Amino acid sequence: MAQEFDPLRSGLSSQPRENPNTYWHATGGVAPTVDGPVVEDIDTDIAVIGAGYTGLSCAYFLAQKYQRQVHVIEANQLGWGCSGRNGSFMRPAIGRLWWWQYVQKYGAEQARVLFQHASAAIDTMRDVLAQAPVDCDKSDDGWLRVAHSAQALQALQRERETLAQVFDYQAQYLDQDQLADYGHAGDEAFGALRYGDGFSAHPLKVVYALAMLARSAGAQVHTGSSVIGMCRHGDQHILQTPQGQVRANHVVIATNGYSTEHLHPLIKSRLMPVLSSIVVTQPLSPAQQRQAGLTTSDIITDTRRLLCFYRLLPDGRLLLGSRGAITESPRSDAQTRNELLAVIGKKFPALQGIGADYFWSGWVALTMDSMPRIYSADASAAVPNVSYAMGYNGSGTTAAVYSGRLLADHLGGGAPIPQVLAGSMPKIPFPFLRRTAQRAAFMFYGLQDKR
Repeated sequence: MAQEFDPLRSGLSSQPRENPNTYWHATGGVAPTVDGPVVEDIDTDIAVIGAGYTGLSCAYFLAQKYQRQVHVIEANQLGWGCSGRNGSFMRPAIGRLWWWQYVQKYGAEQARVLFQHASAAIDTMRDVLAQAPVDCDKSDDGWLRVAHSAQALQALQRERETLAQVFDYQAQYLDQDQLADYGHAGDEAFGALRYGDGFSAHPLKVVYALAMLARSAGAQVHTGSSVIGMCRHGDQHILQTPQGQVRANHVVIATNGYSTEHLHPLIKSRLMPVLSSIVVTQPLSPAQQRQAGLTTSDIITDTRRLLCFYRLLPDGRLLLGSRGAITESPRSDAQTRNELLAVIGKKFPALQGIGADYFWSGWVALTMDSMPRIYSADASAAVPNVSYAMGYNGSGTTAAVYSGRLLADHLGGGAPIPQVLAGSMPKIPFPFLRRTAQRAAFMFYGLQDKR
């Protein structure tokens, strides 16, 4: 069970936390060698806080493309946060809205630019996997967005039309019978859109690959080194860790959903961290898979506001995730685990009563406008030479690796940050009411999802 941690309440702890008991940690193999804790004072050009997708990607591209001196500082172990806890879905996604909603919100021209970045994000992930020194268990391409109710078919049709008309992208529509023939039946499978450019990979192995690539390019990666204080001294930032200081000309904050309110003023009151929880069942035999009506290896998301995502794993287990509790505790963990198993039984009646071998949760970083942000304060800013990339809104696997690359291109090569992603995250009004607002929103979305 993961140790309790709440970004809105937890401080800057000096003690590393244990890895969560996830399926990924059980099957990810031995973590690669890194540079150990910070045990002496270090001077560096760029210090990156966080050894997840964003931080390791940024460090890799800074070192590999621009030969910059980089030290990654991680409080716990490689991929301890959501980079090692996510559902393994690699999709062409930026933010959490449907594409027709982006067109409605920003207009067709800006939405097309955003779509290009979403495509570039998944291409960046493909490139990383192609260069990876370890096999990251990439699946064949295929992503199903399944209507969980008859009414939800309207949203699928609207999305399909928008993709074709605005983005010249052809998603395949499968009606209920075609979907069943394809490999997904059940009580919440009324039709689907199939996208040809989504896939899965082992998330923790991706972290390990990024760490190995970053270190082979010359970056150093320090785990077990909590940043317990930050200040400026002259032109340098001083990052205090339990056993030593890191003095850096520039600091990159890459902590996303695990960003505590005490880390830095630039990110205070700008994120809404929410728990996403995942359950992994006992292995299903081929006969059980056929009886349940789930034989496809595609990654799958449904059309709920409180999204469910699921897939068959290579060893026949079913992984399913959705929103978690408001905060972590042994009691809420047990309740969420049972709720997710009940969702499996509702989607696939043949699997009612199935047992779970793994359950875990991870913090997802939502933003006010449902968009990630890449921000870099220059030397003339009130808080100079600090950058961040975060706020992925639950679509962070490809977006985080891509954002790390974009930030590296900006810091290392002077490339402008794309306008649609640039700027600071909007501040959340009445931030002390975030948990209250979350409870109300979850209740409202839950009612909507029952229609």
